[in-house]
Amino acid sequence: MKARIIIGIGLLLAATGILWTLQGLGIVGGSVMSGVTTWAVIGPVVFVVALVIAYIGLRRLRGR
Repeated sequence: MKARIIIGIGLLLAATGILWTLQGLGIVGGSVMSGVTTWAVIGPVVFVVALVIAYIGLRRLRGR
């Protein structure tokens, strides 16, 4: 897979993790996920995994 695609996927997942965290904390409303503690826990986990994915993409990009 191309490094730029991996980086893009990582960044998209990071944004998703942030959104899920904010919804779980009740900061962002209007969803069935709002105020549900489970999403306040899942969100940061997804964010960290996303950062690892983006880092892998960056390493591949620099390795060329």
